[in-house]
Amino acid sequence: MNFHDLSNRTMGWRWWAAGGLFLAGFVGLSAGVSLTERDTITDAGSLERAYYVLGLFVVGGLDLGTPVGGPGWARAALWIAFFGAPIFTASAVVEAVIKLVAPDRWRLRRHKNHTIIFGSAQLTLSFLAVMRHVSPDERVVIIDKHFDVVREQELQNRFQATTLVGDLTHDYLLAHLRLKKAKRVLLLGGNDFESYEAASRIIAIAPALEQSLILHCHNLRFMRSLQGTALAARCTTFNSYHLAAQSFVRDKLIDHFKATEARDTVVIAGFGRFGQSVLEELQTVAANEIEQVLVIDQDADRRILVAEEQARIGDGYRREVLQGDISHPGVWNRLTATIDLSVNQPTIIIGTGQELANLRTALWIKQKFPNALVFTRTQDISKFALEVGVEHDIKSISITQLIENNIPAHWAS
Repeated sequence: MNFHDLSNRTMGWRWWAAGGLFLAGFVGLSAGVSLTERDTITDAGSLERAYYVLGLFVVGGLDLGTPVGGPGWARAALWIAFFGAPIFTASAVVEAVIKLVAPDRWRLRRHKNHTIIFGSAQLTLSFLAVMRHVSPDERVVIIDKHFDVVREQELQNRFQATTLVGDLTHDYLLAHLRLKKAKRVLLLGGNDFESYEAASRIIAIAPALEQSLILHCHNLRFMRSLQGTALAARCTTFNSYHLAAQSFVRDKLIDHFKATEARDTVVIAGFGRFGQSVLEELQTVAANEIEQVLVIDQDADRRILVAEEQARIGDGYRREVLQGDISHPGVWNRLTATIDLSVNQPTIIIGTGQELANLRTALWIKQKFPNALVFTRTQDISKFALEVGVEHDIKSISITQLIENNIPAHWAS
């Protein structure tokens, strides 16, 4: 249910209440009840009686006097209109003032079992796309420090979400989010330290949320360094590239490895967060299928050291590291001097953050080694990359799609 529905429901209730009060006043006057200051009301026509009843909503009965005479039930009905109409008008005025002074607080006043999300980037859209399949009517509140205008409209219209501008590390905002009534909180913002800070404050306010607090950390090294802390134990932490890598290895590589007789050669060209996560996942679920792994990256030496520091690189296969630009032919010449890529069906993953360089390199590699299984990475789903991939037998993989494929169902249900 969205907030337009709630608004319509509120307006519907008000119309029924107003109609009931008007009917009570009109029936009372029509049944023979007179007014102390309008003794001729019993002789008035229907329009005049209706006019006097409508006046109750504006000035009450101050210039009409009080009901007298007529049947007791009719007098009671008119007294209900005398008291109810001005109260109804006053409540509507008070509500309008509250909406004007504190609109965000007013919009949240009825929320319970709602989902609160901090951040409005692509990861939020991916989560909402999954969530709306399993929970189409759940109330969602999205907070960010600022919104892109088009993105905010998409969140409101496509996903029926309430959007608020604010900072989740501020206690004033947290106090008005009805955290104790919330179903879950997702911290999907871009600042990792602020996300952990917000998590600490949220759990202090609503300890019951600790099993429903999901925190995204961009920096894998930072996330892993905090794994032994009490806060990390009280919430679910994840990295989007790690989530994407799990989906990629499970859905795209395992079946290929099992179909090949010999142990496989894997080339990871681009060893950032995605490449490191792919290698880690390969070691976890397909270690027995891998003969050797070759890593190419402009900052490969340092990134390998970081991965080794975190004990994320295992044994059981041969590893080669080449530092350089994946677009440079010299790097691939050095690689092919180490391993013959024309043998069997090696897996080559072109996974840097540069989509143009990825696709260009993938086309060159596939032309040179048509036997290779070549993957090229894009961030969002690219119709262009998919079409080129079909033409040249290259597999285009989207980080966004991989993440959506691997979001745990219990996060969204």
